[in-house]
Amino acid sequence: MDSVPTKRKAFSKPTLPAGWVDRINSKYMFDAQKSSEQIPTEDKRGKFWQTFRSLRHRDFRLFWFGQMISLVGTWMQNVAQGWLVFRLTNSPFLLGAVSAFAGLPILFFSLPAGVLADRVKKRKFIIFTQTGAMILAFILAFLTFTGLVRVWHVMFLALCLGFVNAFDAPTRQAFIKEMVGKEDLLNAIALNSAIFNGARILGPAIAGILISLAGEAGCFFINGLSYIAVIIGLNLMRMKDVVSQSKSSSFLISFKEGISYIIGNKKGLALILMVSSMSIFGFSYAVLMPVFARDILKAGASGLGFLMSAAGIGAITAGLGLASRKAEEKLKYMQAGIIVFFMALSLFSFSSNFFLSLLFLMGAGWGMISIVATANTLLQEIIPDGLRGRVMSFYTMMFMGTMPIGSFLAGTLGQTLGVIWAVRIGALFCFVISLFLFKKFIQREIYIVAQE
Repeated sequence: MDSVPTKRKAFSKPTLPAGWVDRINSKYMFDAQKSSEQIPTEDKRGKFWQTFRSLRHRDFRLFWFGQMISLVGTWMQNVAQGWLVFRLTNSPFLLGAVSAFAGLPILFFSLPAGVLADRVKKRKFIIFTQTGAMILAFILAFLTFTGLVRVWHVMFLALCLGFVNAFDAPTRQAFIKEMVGKEDLLNAIALNSAIFNGARILGPAIAGILISLAGEAGCFFINGLSYIAVIIGLNLMRMKDVVSQSKSSSFLISFKEGISYIIGNKKGLALILMVSSMSIFGFSYAVLMPVFARDILKAGASGLGFLMSAAGIGAITAGLGLASRKAEEKLKYMQAGIIVFFMALSLFSFSSNFFLSLLFLMGAGWGMISIVATANTLLQEIIPDGLRGRVMSFYTMMFMGTMPIGSFLAGTLGQTLGVIWAVRIGALFCFVISLFLFKKFIQREIYIVAQE
């Protein structure tokens, strides 16, 4: 390995007034050092305890199990919505367009939402956003059940849900630390990733069967009911509601502090850019899955559910594996994930066999979460508490907010070149960008920190 310098400044100088960086360093560096000092050490009670240790916190257990139920409903709606749009329009382009509508508000509102997340009582705010998402699911269920639904209805409701998610996602990301503290933060993030992807197994499988039996409306209605589990869990919590940042600072100053911190931290910025590249070029394959299920693999709605579940099986395997790993081991997962995701998704694009496609999608799901969940945990490890909402809002914007770009790109390529080439091109771009960022910034920065 080439020799590298063993000393570095806390933050590299961004192209912003130097005073901003100095101010942020002095204001938040002590907090960031405390965070890094309290990274959990290996527990001697066994691997099972290490994997699930953050569930010892009662409030996190309530949140975790509520999320587990709600996310199954969310994935049911995702699959049913894609099938509904394709059934109504027969257009890969409109599949991408609807997905793009869901992400546009996240792209434009995530950053101010992050400032708000640092200034509000997060538990009460999440109750508000989850209630809004529940109402939208019930409206879509009603329109579909009555036969009144049109594509523009789906687009408008997707846009409204995107607006809710723009404020909900960064608040939930920042809320995890309040429930488990610094000691179990990384484990809690990994377990959240595990249930998200566990829901990817169960939700699409149920949706595929339910669409065949009762239509898409049943999936939307069950999703609406599933939000009740989260809302009940949040109301049962005993934790004291806290506000991370004093409201004495103006909204604009708080916004500038968050941007300056992100630009000045090479490792954090590289992690966010890697996740963004996955969002734009990698995740878009899921948007085109109804086309693969119906026209290429001849599997129908139930087959679509199993295809989406296959990716979820690989993803939950990766998430549970990461939950018991230390930071240096997570880097190995990330590097392996980059390679496996590219190979598995490329092989999937060549497959016309349903069962082989399931196998390749398992590999793609494993690789995807090995990259994204590792990036999330490494990023949360270095964020000061006072900036957590703002930094995670930037993460949300670059992850969820750039999905419309990927969805629109995938839909356009699918319409012009065909869905097979759309997936191949996306996989190649993901591989090149992710490997460059990993070798140039992330792996190098971790090595420097280890030497210090």
